[in-house]
Amino acid sequence: MAEVEKKLESLSLAFSKHQQQMNDLVQSRSQLETQFQENKIVKEEFSSLDSNSKIYKLTGPVLLPQDFSEAQLNVDKRIEFINNEIDRVEEKIASEEKEAEKIRNEIVAMKLQAGQ
Repeated sequence: MAEVEKKLESLSLAFSKHQQQMNDLVQSRSQLETQFQENKIVKEEFSSLDSNSKIYKLTGPVLLPQDFSEAQLNVDKRIEFINNEIDRVEEKIASEEKEAEKIRNEIVAMKLQAGQ
């Protein structure tokens, strides 16, 4: 009986660990989504400007002039990078969910078995 309790305790700890990792990943996903929306807004603003507009980039406490096409390219690259990161985090979330579900099913099965 003590062996079953130890196994249940270790499974519960593993389940909690997966839940915490999923929470961290969901938070990360939310931050990435915010960054994506911000960059999308910047891209929309660029579309309303003409190619002769002056663009400045905040680098530390200094605003530095930046070429319009270079700024557009940087925003496009950032959007692409953020999309790739979102996909990567979503894959990790799905993996953690599967693992947590597997552990939860194992816990339920052990509790049912112990109850008999």
